[in-house]
Amino acid sequence: MRSVVTKAALRWAAFLFLVTVSHAAQAQDLQRLLVEGSRALESGDNAGAEKAFRQALALQPQSLQILNDLAIALAREGKGEEAIVTYDRALKLKPDDAVTKRNLGIAYFRAARYKEALPLLESFAQFAPSFQSLDLTGLTLFALDRYPEAAEYLERASRANPADLQTLNMLGNAYLRSKNYQGAADVFARIMAIDPNSPEAHVMMGMAYDKMQRDAEAQAEYEAAEKVDPKFMGVHSGLGLIYWKQGKVDSAKQEFQQELASFPKDPVSNCLLGQILRKENKPAAALEHLRVAVAENPKYKEALFELGKSELAVQETQHAIEHLRQAIALDPDYFEAHYVLGTALRKTGRPAEAAREMARAEQIQARQRADQIKNVSR
Repeated sequence: MRSVVTKAALRWAAFLFLVTVSHAAQAQDLQRLLVEGSRALESGDNAGAEKAFRQALALQPQSLQILNDLAIALAREGKGEEAIVTYDRALKLKPDDAVTKRNLGIAYFRAARYKEALPLLESFAQFAPSFQSLDLTGLTLFALDRYPEAAEYLERASRANPADLQTLNMLGNAYLRSKNYQGAADVFARIMAIDPNSPEAHVMMGMAYDKMQRDAEAQAEYEAAEKVDPKFMGVHSGLGLIYWKQGKVDSAKQEFQQELASFPKDPVSNCLLGQILRKENKPAAALEHLRVAVAENPKYKEALFELGKSELAVQETQHAIEHLRQAIALDPDYFEAHYVLGTALRKTGRPAEAAREMARAEQIQARQRADQIKNVSR
């Protein structure tokens, strides 16, 4: 009996020894693979890192760290969607893990999946309000056309890193798009304090002054940009716009042509040059520019309006009606478009519809005049 017990004990001891040896060997393999993966990441061998971390994950499938490291390697290889799937897997293991949520938010941002990125990045910014978290959240809001909120985050990011020109530039653009023109001007002044010869800052400052009806200052900024880089985007379209507002049509035309020589698809130059050509009784030439402007920016209501007017001039009435309706869809109170649409409808033998559009134009214009009088009297 003692012999049987002894043999069983020996077999159990042998089994435990083999298990211990196996676990020790597995642990050594895991440690080796993690070191290999980390070194590969550091050296830029992302494919090697992916291979090592996949092998490590097979040994320890529930490891958050390995899943995050694998996703980082995948992202650096340009496998963004695989990285997102891997981060999702990690987040299912520990839904409140701040590091994984941050990494997944960044992966969504890089994949241009901004709606999915936003809640994760907002959480990141709240948990750790660093330059990176605030900047990424601001950029995500900007991409979602939420410009006032974007400006708030980008302003905070800029305070964390005042010398970062890219963030300042995006902040200035956020202010411009939210129609905070003074805020935009202040930001571009900060850019020029860091880089006095920034043509971009001068151009954007010119845009801000233009929106505030400070034409002389806008012109000075565009001219300053021209001295630094005469071929910088927006220099000549900006100057052309100032000349056009001043009634200096020949000078404006020359500036728009200069802009288009470097940037043939610039929507502003194409639109305003098209308008000038139409007024010079050259509607066919105008159409070439206006079609480019609308193709480049389908929501450019002024370009759609001008395109409709030029199409009417060359008897493309049905196309004119289509483009005028698109302009009105973008701005229902665009009374000029309603009026011209009425003219187009009358040409196609639709007098009742034409009359409604004409009446609508008169109603909108009367209301806008009344609003102006109220504002002046306040």
